[in-house]
Amino acid sequence: MYLDGLDELDQKIVQLLVENARISYSDIGEKIGISRVAVKARIQALEEKGVIEEYTTIINPQKISGAVSCYFEIETKPDYLAQVAELLFKNDIVTQIYRVTGKDKLHVHAVASSSDEMEYFLHNVIDFLPGVISCSCNVILSRIKDIKGLRL
Repeated sequence: MYLDGLDELDQKIVQLLVENARISYSDIGEKIGISRVAVKARIQALEEKGVIEEYTTIINPQKISGAVSCYFEIETKPDYLAQVAELLFKNDIVTQIYRVTGKDKLHVHAVASSSDEMEYFLHNVIDFLPGVISCSCNVILSRIKDIKGLRL
């Protein structure tokens, strides 16, 4: 299991935080049988070790009127991969970039406020990326399952 490097109490704390990142220290302590102060100390230690990276709010762009979400598969010449990744990284429309197996490919997720903004991104950013061999784009129609981070 992913949490084998943690003791039993830390595993329980992490599982509770995955279910609800807004759960209080008191509620965690009550559920696992330790004090609120002990829970806080354990969570701070997990944060300092980098086990817990962040707490965040996730916005579903498909619930916002007009938002367009797309995935791009971009194949580049090997010498251009890092440059293309850096250019995409700097763009606010791009939300995720992954290097994936295959011929120097990047898997890129982008969210635009409208189809016009996505078209602008395609014609003024994607079309001008250096060293691109091929690029495919898929518009996301609906979200069926979307798991963030590690699930226990």
